[in-house]
Amino acid sequence: QVQLVESGGGLVQAGGSLRLSCAASGAIRIINTMAWYRHAPGEQREMVASLITNSGRTTYLDSVKGRFTISSDVPKNTFTLQMNKLKPEDTAIYTCQANVYGFAYGSRDFWGQGTQVTVSS
Repeated sequence: QVQLVESGGGLVQAGGSLRLSCAASGAIRIINTMAWYRHAPGEQREMVASLITNSGRTTYLDSVKGRFTISSDVPKNTFTLQMNKLKPEDTAIYTCQANVYGFAYGSRDFWGQGTQVTVSS
């Protein structure tokens, strides 16, 4: 129905930057919310950033405020996570998630496959 494909992960030194992108495709009428989650080994999955598309309202995990920025290109059904001043503790698998409305299925959450972000000290 809907596919989310991430790109942009990789290895970076502490203090560096990475930009993650998530492209949504399929039977999309509207994307209601977009979010990025991360899951580090031995830790619980946590939401890093989220965006409500009709208001533009964003929320961030406290530890990434001022360093990460979530943004969207609604006509293209893509959203990005700009990550600056990366720290080793940001190392995790980052996954995009979207709440999507489609005529065939109503509103549902869809997830990407995840992309590895590794920050070396």
